[in-house]
Amino acid sequence: MSAVLLDPDQVFRLASASVLPAWAALMLSPPAARWSATARRWAGQVWPAVLSLLYVLLLAAHWRGEGGFGSLADVRTLFSVPGALVAGWVHYLAFDLFVGGWIAGRAAARGWPHLLMLPVYALTFLFGPAGLLAYTVMARLRPSAASTASAAGDTR
Repeated sequence: MSAVLLDPDQVFRLASASVLPAWAALMLSPPAARWSATARRWAGQVWPAVLSLLYVLLLAAHWRGEGGFGSLADVRTLFSVPGALVAGWVHYLAFDLFVGGWIAGRAAARGWPHLLMLPVYALTFLFGPAGLLAYTVMARLRPSAASTASAAGDTR
């Protein structure tokens, strides 16, 4: 059965549940694990692409040409259609997960301890932009392991 044919409440529940394994993969994949890069790729790129396809299908099926993004009233009108509202939710799910994967990749490249990143992943999962802000602040305040080693004269 196509997701477009499902009730918007069902699509909401399925899409929301579908991101949980991806977030778990990010949170349970320390960079030292052999499968960590694969988990980050799946969680941060592949699954957001699947959700993006669902988003496009939902918009195609439910946007009636009313509403839009030009004003708050337009957005309210657009999201008054349950299927379009679910499309908006899937948009959040896809982008937050993509950002979480991006953060995980950048943190791994910087050599940051995985445990340090867990609160940032949780923030990104629950409050997307707050997690991105936390990562951005950390990136400004905390040097990468590589730059710390070179500043200390370690030429590994």
